Amino acid sequence: MKAIKTVIVDNQRMFVEGLKAFMEKVKTPTLKFVGELEKAEGLSQVIEDEEADLLLIELSLPDQDGLAILPGLRARFENLKIIILTSYGDTKFVKEAFQSGADGYVVKSNSTIELVQGITEVMKGHTFLAKGLRITPENKKNGMNKEVANRSFYEDRFVIRQKLTRREQEILQLITQAKNNKEIAKELYISDQTVGVHRKNIMRKLGVRNTVNLIKFALEYQLV
Repeated sequence: MKAIKTVIVDNQRMFVEGLKAFMEKVKTPTLKFVGELEKAEGLSQVIEDEEADLLLIELSLPDQDGLAILPGLRARFENLKIIILTSYGDTKFVKEAFQSGADGYVVKSNSTIELVQGITEVMKGHTFLAKGLRITPENKKNGMNKEVANRSFYEDRFVIRQKLTRREQEILQLITQAKNNKEIAKELYISDQTVGVHRKNIMRKLGVRNTVNLIKFALEYQLV
């Protein structure tokens, strides 16, 4: 069987090396790693130059949001098979990944055997969702799970950024530049009242109570 030309994007070097070592022992499917990147920069060029068949990609990358780049990759490389291989199994991310063009979704806590099964399925033209993952939320008879309700806002940058809409991220960027509501409104061609609403929503989502702490939080977690 022809080796599957594979590109992997993940900044966890130990994980990548371990995965490669495992896949070398697997006879079917046979992967040939033609590209290894730690960030999204240059990914499209590598895929094109190497005529890659398969992309394994982490969602949380140092330079870009993995979810955000999926539509562009799918539009440009129609025959490329894309498997999300990540630490994040939230229903929201799974659903958005498939909507954005992913063919498969596996979390790193799944077994390597499941990844092998996933690769086999997507290369046949099927979609693959690893065990324990869902595209739609599980119904909760007793309301919101307490663990979720009490979850600390001090999560990693990728998860935090997902809380904010694109407009909120734009406004947060301007807030960290010490611009007031009127200045932000003028730059974005919206009303200062609208900016005020967005500002309140941003602080609520990030769990801060004033602008000073908002700026500190944004800088600490490199949200801008």
